[in-house]
Amino acid sequence: MPFYETVFMARQDLTEKQVKDLTDQFCKIITDQGGKIHKTEQWGLRTLAYKIKKGRKAHYVLIETNTPAPAVIEMERQMRLHDDVLRYLTVRENELSKGPSVMMDKSGGRDDERDSRPRFSRDIEEEAA
Repeated sequence: MPFYETVFMARQDLTEKQVKDLTDQFCKIITDQGGKIHKTEQWGLRTLAYKIKKGRKAHYVLIETNTPAPAVIEMERQMRLHDDVLRYLTVRENELSKGPSVMMDKSGGRDDERDSRPRFSRDIEEEAA
């Protein structure tokens, strides 16, 4: 079965419990159709880049699954019909992730590998070499 990663945004006026119940409802759709939930993460209430349905914030939730395509299609259909879901995006993955997502990783992840010098300084040094 293919691997999928779904992120959805729920309305800002929902409580944490309501967001958890909404997540459980979508996970149940996956498990009822023979899929497996690998990981769910609630990223919390985050500020949006622009207003969506008169709201400036939304609850972000990640669901990673190992499921057949019809289950994902049904989950997306339910998300489309649900008034509390503002946006959603499902992406097919080659493999499941290991550990927490980049949003939940507190160790810094990719930032530790980044060159700390300003970009302009690096460009000058590379041209001189």
